[in-house]
Amino acid sequence: MPAFQDPHIYREILDHLQVGVSVLDMQRNIVFWSEGAERITGYSRIDVLGHSCIDSILLHCNQVSCEMCVEKCPIHAALHDGRPVEGNGFIHHRAGHRPPVRTWTIPLRDEHGSIIGIIQTFEDEFAVTGPNPNDESMRERGCVDDLTGLPNQAMMQSHLREALGTFAELHIPFGIIFLETRDLPKFLSHYGREAGSFMLRTLARTLRQTVWPTDFVGRWGEEQFLVILAGCREPELNTVKDRVVKMMASATIKWWGQEVSLALASGLASAREGDSVESILQRAMQALAEETGRQNADRERT
Repeated sequence: MPAFQDPHIYREILDHLQVGVSVLDMQRNIVFWSEGAERITGYSRIDVLGHSCIDSILLHCNQVSCEMCVEKCPIHAALHDGRPVEGNGFIHHRAGHRPPVRTWTIPLRDEHGSIIGIIQTFEDEFAVTGPNPNDESMRERGCVDDLTGLPNQAMMQSHLREALGTFAELHIPFGIIFLETRDLPKFLSHYGREAGSFMLRTLARTLRQTVWPTDFVGRWGEEQFLVILAGCREPELNTVKDRVVKMMASATIKWWGQEVSLALASGLASAREGDSVESILQRAMQALAEETGRQNADRERT
């Protein structure tokens, strides 16, 4: 048999593409999983073959919500319309974070034209913001938080001063979001320091991959992260905050067989005329304190 008439050759080609390739049957069970899919998601073939796509493996999230396994699901849309569906979103990584991906969901037809399954490809959507955590020169200059690899507080203050200067001169809007983990001391007491470090790194990676490349994210304190959203007007800021909080709340780690996560509180502020670093931070921190108070009150009621 000539080499290119051997079907195993084409499986070999698919298997070595850098993009992820998966094939699902009509029951949405995964029947093929390429090496590219393993690289992008962290899940090996043995983890996924025979499993449903909604078993926290191909659980896609769009920019607004983490619930796409209903009418917005690209697989559902492709099966319903019988046409390829392109999309941008996030995919559940085995490590717990949700890397951004661009997907193509394509109906798979037999020789008679009947749909017998779904082909789904996905590739890394964009590079994340911030210094490369492996860049030793950034570390030597004291710009990087050692645990998370994010810009540290001093670096974020520098970015914030720059954003305020641009706002004052060119009136380019921006906003900031403070994010604070809830019950980190309790988490550390229960699971230990190593689990806490793993959880914080997962949250940091999720945050970096949730915002756009033009935004800045950094670690502000032991329990806090800061996001600087370039070009974001006040009406959009709440929408972005809700998306970021949902994505970070969905970040989990597996520790001694248990899937664990950390709750978060958030506060935001938009740049105003005459703002200083201190004034915009104060408004965001005040909003954070108010949300923390509401969450505590809700806990007491329940």
